[in-house]
Amino acid sequence: MISFLKKYSPEIFGALLCLSLGLLSGYLSNSGNTQWFINLNKPEFNPPSWVFAPVWTVLYLMMGVALGKLWKVRELSGTLLTLFAIQMFLNLMWSPLFFYFHQIDLALMCLMLLWIFLLSFMTLARRVRIVYMLFVPYLLWVSFALTLNYSFFKLNS
Repeated sequence: MISFLKKYSPEIFGALLCLSLGLLSGYLSNSGNTQWFINLNKPEFNPPSWVFAPVWTVLYLMMGVALGKLWKVRELSGTLLTLFAIQMFLNLMWSPLFFYFHQIDLALMCLMLLWIFLLSFMTLARRVRIVYMLFVPYLLWVSFALTLNYSFFKLNS
């Protein structure tokens, strides 16, 4: 057990860090079924609220494992770590913009930037196959979130 923890400590730390930051962002921004959110016009394909917590939990854990993998080869992946930090910042900014400040348009712009940085990250991460593969579901979910956010913007502008 000790050897496992030692071998995978960057991945474990990364997973706990990303998950903790994601939870903190959601908690501080009061994301969820607030009166403001309940009163929004929603697209027909809007998933039920209970879907988001498990999806984001898995995605944050996968992002954290990818971060740990990159950290292990940080001397070779400085640019990837920088792009990871930028996309993480944009990810964490979305919830406050949307749920706390009720700025659907700024949240949409944030998601567009996030999508661009994710694509850039993944293009460079092709060399580190496991990191690339860990980010595929995240890119797909952000693509869906971008479509969903755009629909909220159109329906509530």
